[in-house]
Amino acid sequence: MALPQRKEVEEELLDPTAVARAYRRERARRRAREQRALDRRLAAFRFWLVVFTVVAGSIGLAIVIWHQIHRLFGL
Repeated sequence: MALPQRKEVEEELLDPTAVARAYRRERARRRAREQRALDRRLAAFRFWLVVFTVVAGSIGLAIVIWHQIHRLFGL
């Protein structure tokens, strides 16, 4: 018994905009991944900037307090 003739199913089922949507989705995912990496680097930079500022302020305040103690008590 002969088999029925096969139809070209791929062309019928393929959405013409599916490829373009897949490219757009992958580009959006890549942009989001790059944005997260940039945000992470900027957050690390802001963290170290704040740490440096706090340490520098603490050292400056300690120096001012030390000079005031010397001036008041003559140590």
